[in-house]
Amino acid sequence: MEDNKGEVIAVSGPSGAGKSTIVKIILKLYPEIVFSVSATTRPKRENESDGVEYFFISEDKFKNKIDKGEFVEWQKFYDYYYGTVNSFINENINLGNPVLLEIDVKGALSIKRIYPESHLIYIMPPSYEVLVSRLRNRQTETEEDFQKRIERAKMELSHKDQFDYIVINENIEKAVEETSVLIKKIINKEK
Repeated sequence: MEDNKGEVIAVSGPSGAGKSTIVKIILKLYPEIVFSVSATTRPKRENESDGVEYFFISEDKFKNKIDKGEFVEWQKFYDYYYGTVNSFINENINLGNPVLLEIDVKGALSIKRIYPESHLIYIMPPSYEVLVSRLRNRQTETEEDFQKRIERAKMELSHKDQFDYIVINENIEKAVEETSVLIKKIINKEK
């Protein structure tokens, strides 16, 4: 990116890898980073707030935004739409703000195509078995949705080599530290 523009950083990985936990800590460590809140049509979970984890909108409103070209990337999975609003990213990077996205693997790869200088960080579980166990222990979805997440995780794991950086989350403190070092280098434009 140009020196005066903010960096685009996408953190991704399969569900249950720990990316949400890592992103929350990173945002506390680096208050200068702007978090890109995605839009979704999925129902809000008990511990979530509109405009914080996601903008929760109807399917009709989401489709209207697609028609108007308001998403830099979007897709439908688990029967719900998810998307990143392009004006939000462009406004912030043009102001020189680093923008952090927590996004699925396909979305991250789309971001890289549109913002070639963006930085993709893949959060990976120590093993597939650990991932399955983490997802099972969450108990936040139906068995059918759980099975969909497992199938999607297999696909997402197959794309890890397309990312700029891989952080293995075996220990959350160590994974946060590794991610923090990467983020610091990125926002300080160090090579």
